[in-house]
Amino acid sequence: MLFGVFDGHGGAACAQAVSERLLYYIAVSMMPRKTLEKLEKCMEHGRPIPPILQWYKHHADINYRESASLYINHLRVFWQELLESEEHAEGMSPAEALDRAFKRLDSDISLEAQVPLSNDLMKNTAIQVAFAGCTACVAHIGTDSIHLANTGDCRAVMGVQEEDGSWSALLLSDDHNSQNQDEVERIKAQHPTSERDTVITDDRLLGVLMPLRAFGDMRFKWSCELQQSILSGLESRVDVDSLNLYQYSLPNYLTPPYLDVTPDIKYHKLRPQDRFLILATDGLWDELGSEEAVRLVGEHLSGIHLQAPVSRSERQVKLGQMLELLMKRRARAAPAVDTNAATHLIRHAVGTGEYGELCQEKLSSMLALPEDLARMYRDDITVTVVFLNSDLARPHHR
Repeated sequence: MLFGVFDGHGGAACAQAVSERLLYYIAVSMMPRKTLEKLEKCMEHGRPIPPILQWYKHHADINYRESASLYINHLRVFWQELLESEEHAEGMSPAEALDRAFKRLDSDISLEAQVPLSNDLMKNTAIQVAFAGCTACVAHIGTDSIHLANTGDCRAVMGVQEEDGSWSALLLSDDHNSQNQDEVERIKAQHPTSERDTVITDDRLLGVLMPLRAFGDMRFKWSCELQQSILSGLESRVDVDSLNLYQYSLPNYLTPPYLDVTPDIKYHKLRPQDRFLILATDGLWDELGSEEAVRLVGEHLSGIHLQAPVSRSERQVKLGQMLELLMKRRARAAPAVDTNAATHLIRHAVGTGEYGELCQEKLSSMLALPEDLARMYRDDITVTVVFLNSDLARPHHR
């Protein structure tokens, strides 16, 4: 199975396109030659293509229907190239497929914004997708292992249940932002030493972008000349402002590209104590630590709220401090109001009070904020919680 979360910036266009397309690129990369040949024959003879993926989609999910033909045509070019490769027999491994798919889709997004398209709507969509950006965190879960591909500052955390019933968090991804010193050094090493002080300023790439890897964001990848030619080619036919493109020149834009999409890929062998996987955008992790998120889901799953014993220092507290301690413990033991674990996490991320208790008034006010004002108080949050059944992965002996 494949799971993913996608977090857009500079508008929703890139995240929308990547969420619709990336899993297809991964699936095609893993398909054996015989399956790809069947797909190609169906396309050649105008027959319906057998389903590449069995999607779990909500009926209200948005799709870029106008661009569907463009997307399938570029996916077809991709599998044609795989068919021409002598090395592609049984399909790629999950790790190879994830890496190849991320890079190929970003390349196609760049290409689609540069070539002539059949109508203005498709062209405008392609430009918006290319100039917006998005981060992505995708998990390929097999019967006995997980491959995790991450580009940007989404995060994947494994919920582990220890022998004593307590919960611990195992990080399966690294955040690609300025808090990750290895990532900062990686980017600085790609540019002249004269740019060491300007590549990342105010904890942002060129002082503008928070994630240090992403899909799209061609303003950080293309040369200035290419950007100008693309935008000037539009101006005669369309109002560029209507495309919601941010009109600014990046400071110290001297040696592009400054951004790439290459994912970090982690492998994890599944164990019986691995109970669930949390995939979430940075909006959740701004509010909750990894350990706290795992505890919330773990206790939601088991219905058991483990309280640490009163420590020696806690026994010597004053009456006011004791009340605070009791309030925090009561908040932890409060029954869950959500049947859905992801909703449970979001509720705690945006609706907890001073002692960690759920505060309906705060939650209501946070959710009622207008979109432009909400950004001052919270980021958008997307969460998927995948529950793992270790019994399915165990060999059954007769």
